[in-house]
Parts: sequence; C-alpha cells; structure tokens
Amino acid sequence: MNQSSNRLIRWLKRGRAAGPAESKAASYGFVAMHGAGPAAWTSASYAALSREGFMRNPVVHRCVTLTAEAAAAVPWLAHEGAREVPEHELLALIDRPNQRDSRAAFLEALYGQLLLSGDAFVERAGEGGGAALYLLRPDRVSVVTDDQGWPAAVEHRAGTAKRRIPFEGEDGVTRLLQLSRFHPLDDLRGLAPLEAALMALDIHNAAGAWNKALLDNAARPSGALVYAPAEGGNMAPEQFERLKRDLEADYAGAANAGRPLVLEGGLDWRAIGMTPKDMDFVEAKHAASRDIALAFGVPPMLLGIPGDATYANYAEANRAFYRLTVLPMVTRTADAFARAFGAGRVRLTPDIDAIPGLSSERDAFWARLEGASFITEDEKREAVGYGAKR
Repeated sequence: MNQSSNRLIRWLKRGRAAGPAESKAASYGFVAMHGAGPAAWTSASYAALSREGFMRNPVVHRCVTLTAEAAAAVPWLAHEGAREVPEHELLALIDRPNQRDSRAAFLEALYGQLLLSGDAFVERAGEGGGAALYLLRPDRVSVVTDDQGWPAAVEHRAGTAKRRIPFEGEDGVTRLLQLSRFHPLDDLRGLAPLEAALMALDIHNAAGAWNKALLDNAARPSGALVYAPAEGGNMAPEQFERLKRDLEADYAGAANAGRPLVLEGGLDWRAIGMTPKDMDFVEAKHAASRDIALAFGVPPMLLGIPGDATYANYAEANRAFYRLTVLPMVTRTADAFARAFGAGRVRLTPDIDAIPGLSSERDAFWARLEGASFITEDEKREAVGYGAKR
C-alpha cells in the first residue's frame, strides 16, 4: 500500500467516526490543503556530494569521469631551463607513484577528488629511489594553522588512527601538497564545482525519485476518493472495509497499472497531483543537467544532453572542453607538483602535441609555420618545441 492510499484510508476513518449529517443538502466531506514547505538541500560535504552526486547522479558521474580521465591521459614534459629532460626523476615518480597505483589511476583519483571536494592532498613518503606518492581522502583531512593563521600541517584520521603531517619536513623537503580550487570565503579549503550546482543536482535527483514513485503508484498522479451520497451521511463500516480491501488488492502498485477504477454511488475520484506533462518533467531534467555540466565546464553536447547548440559540431565542443577545462587544470597541477616535489629546479608542463582532441589545431599551426618563408628552418623547429639541427 503506497502513501497516497494510506492517507486516503486515514481520511475515511476519520469520516466514519462521525454521526449522520443534520443538513438536508448533500455536502462533500473533502478538504484540500496546499502549501509549500522549505526545500531540503543536499549537504555540501565531500561525502554527501560523492554519494548524491557521483554515486547516484549519471550527469555528475559522467562529468567527473570524463574530465578526470581526459586530464590523466595528458602527458607531462619536464624542462630544466630551456632543455627538455625526458628521463627526469620527478616524471619517473609520477609514472609509478606507489606500489599499488599506476600513473593513470593515481591522477584520475587526484582529479576526481579535486572536482568533488575542491581539494586534493598528496603525501610524499621516502626519499630518492624509494620515494612514493599517496592520496589522502579529503574528508579525512583537516588543515592546521600556525600562530599567524597560515597552514602549517594537516591532521589525517583513518578510523581510530590519527597523525599529523607537516607541509614541510624538518629537512626542508616538502612532505605534503595541497591542491585547491578557488574559494572566495575559505582560506584553507577549496570550492567544489558541484557546490555551485547543488540546486540543479537536487532538482535532477528529485525529478528521478518523483518519476519512480509515480511508476510505483501505477503511473497515476495522486488523488482522493470523495464520498458524497445524495442523502448525506458517512460510509458504513462494512463499506469502508470492503473499499480498503479492494484498493489494496486491485489498484495499489505498478502491477495494477492501467486498471479502471470502478466507483459505486456516492464515490467520486478527484486528482490532486500534477501530471508529468503539467510539470514539464523532461525539460526540467534537461535544464538541471545543463546547469550541472556548466558548473563542471563540460559542453552538454559531449554528454548527449539535447537543447544546447553552443557549438557547431562535436569536434568543436571537444576542443573547447580541452582548452577551457582540461588544460587549465592539468597545467595548474603540473606546476604545483614541480614547485612542491621538484625543489624549484624543474618545470612541468602538459604535452599539448600529444592530445588527440587538439590534433586539428596542431596540424593547422604546422601548416601556417611551413608556409612562413620569413623565418629559418631552425626557428621553425624551435617554435614547435624542437632544437636546431646539428
């Protein structure tokens, strides 16, 4: 028995206890009250955003997965001054950060945490060839400040274990790297993109839950049976019990969808809910999906969301996704790794030429460069990142 049927039965029970009506004119024993209570919003905590967003909402899951996988697939280049160092030890460390994770798995988790929490914490353990990088789950980390209010360390909790990790060790080596997205109101933690789309997330999830409840309720909107006999009065106890049994056995649940409701004299069905058409159900979900994609910087066209004609074709949307979303995040991350774990002696940058989604831009640039007769061949090679011929 669903909630709508239970409310109907409680209403009929209250009416059964009353005595016969004294008025000669028939009157409906029906009162409808409509009110809008305050909306209930999802918490902005990492656990809530992960559970209600990434683990429950397909749009959020695809936005985070698409961005994290694309960013993790971009290779990095190491330079010391103007010289490229393909075998730099920091690149080797990132290629195999620890005994469990590969480069792709490690960076996908890092970018995923950065998108869902606004922060990512990387701990460096060991030295030299035995060094390893580990990710700390953001909800288990709290930032500790010094007497001046500047971040000095973090406290990491895992179950009952608790330890303090300084950003910089006593030997001057960086032990912890915190990557944070800009937060206008918090000096210590970053702002997750999904926090800006919490309203759209809740609307999208609520629309799905409402549609599921409607299907479970035989795909009909809520309503009430109104008893109003011509001579007045209330329903007899045996009539009430029979109606209750009939509703439970023949009309409740999705298995009874489409069955006609047979009403006896004095009973009338009154719909008190909105239909999917009245709610413009499909467009509401699409609008919420576009807002979520906008917060993550993913063109809706890449997610298959209709109604967005910002880009002329899929290839153009894909180039915009890399240029406006993926590359800025990768560039900022690579620079942070170089400053933290490279001791300022190395510069890490994304290898844009190795990105398949930007191959058309590279081909057009090379064609323009090849046609430039006013520069030498060595200058052309330098412009595309290669040294002069020996």
